[in-house]
Amino acid sequence: MIFNYKQITFYSLLIAGCLITGGDAFSQNVVSAEENYARNRPGVVKVQTEFSANVYVNKVQMNQQKFRLLVDSVKKLDTTGLILKPEEKLDMVLRVLYKTPFRFFSGTTEYLRQAHKIVSTGTGFFISGDGYLVTNCHVIDRDSIYVRKKFILSTFQDVTDANIKALEASWEVNLNDEQRNLLYNTYGVIYSQVSTMFLFDLQKKIYIEYKEDKSDSGSAVIIMPANVILQGKPMPGKDIALLKVDSVSNMPALLLSKSPMAQVGSQVYVYGYPGFVANNAFLAPDAFIEPTLTTGIISGIKKSIGGWPVIQMDANISYGSSGGPVCNQQGEVIGLATFGSIGQGTGELASGFNFAIPVAIVQEYIDSAKIKLRESDASQLFNEGLNMYYKEYYRNALRKFENVQKLNNAYAQLNLYITNSKNRIEAGADKQSLLLRGIFVFALSLFFIVVAYFFYPRWKSWYDKHFPTST
Repeated sequence: MIFNYKQITFYSLLIAGCLITGGDAFSQNVVSAEENYARNRPGVVKVQTEFSANVYVNKVQMNQQKFRLLVDSVKKLDTTGLILKPEEKLDMVLRVLYKTPFRFFSGTTEYLRQAHKIVSTGTGFFISGDGYLVTNCHVIDRDSIYVRKKFILSTFQDVTDANIKALEASWEVNLNDEQRNLLYNTYGVIYSQVSTMFLFDLQKKIYIEYKEDKSDSGSAVIIMPANVILQGKPMPGKDIALLKVDSVSNMPALLLSKSPMAQVGSQVYVYGYPGFVANNAFLAPDAFIEPTLTTGIISGIKKSIGGWPVIQMDANISYGSSGGPVCNQQGEVIGLATFGSIGQGTGELASGFNFAIPVAIVQEYIDSAKIKLRESDASQLFNEGLNMYYKEYYRNALRKFENVQKLNNAYAQLNLYITNSKNRIEAGADKQSLLLRGIFVFALSLFFIVVAYFFYPRWKSWYDKHFPTST
């Protein structure tokens, strides 16, 4: 087959273009799990709903006369102190209090007032650079029974702690964990029977938390108030809420998939703030603000009792991950992590049987609120930079990241990728530099070949004329 110069030029440019772009002309838009996390992690935030109220609870008093008689009776069991240790005597006193609490404690008509607050946490994510974000409705809108129960438990904890400290001070002892738990149980019985609790001035505030990236001092936690734009109803309703953070721009935003429904068997990536991680005693205090990534596949498309579809997946989620984005292999949001399955007989979440609301239903709320989504310039540049970075074109990536820095210096993980890009350029790992060097060597060689091709006949003619070969 013989090609003319136009065909040769076309194929040469096509091959060169593929080399420069890393083969994008022939590759699908699938990103690795690492790049998926890098793209979407900056836009995932923790959502906190703070309920505050004035709590009034009946004071409980101890019958000091009966208690002294109890203590004296225990002392008389061993007046020498050789048989029973002081801790054993205290154990005996506490066990009597636990078995017959109403003999020693009674309620009063006097109320104790406490300003108290409880916090409900979940996950959300930005969908636009100007501060719109999505989460579950149940993350921001708890029912009155749940709120009252939480206030009762939390207030009981504080009141009981205060009572135990007072008893330790008056008895001049330090209770061990077993003794303290026994006294907690005693107060639990007492307060459930003789005390009442009232809530006044109940208020609700919604905040988002995310990590601010800093090049000099690591990171800092940013807390911002959020307002409800539109919300559905907790399951079995459409458990969606649209929030807005004011006075922001160029925030990292996640892209929503245009596909109406995901396919069974597709790989998914789920982002969230699971409570098991936040409450882990072996992790640093600031570990709670770093989102967790879990992965799995879509196990099925089911119909909810409301008649609309839900996505079943085996990716692990738990309490605190509600409202987190479920993303496909292209890094686009295909659903909203919403609810799990309770194991029979355990009352715990069953691992691997979790559900998400499809992005098409989320889009319904966005359209109803007349929100015009636009990817921020910072997000677009950052994602373009990541595309270059993971193809090892670090110089091009660095230019993109430095432009993001001008728009939003606190963009999460930005400084990490700027530093990494510089280090890899210095190490000579940049593909573009290698490619340009190769092109330069090729062009130089081609130049000499062309020069030789055009000048060789003239040079040979001149040589033959001046230095004829003798026969």
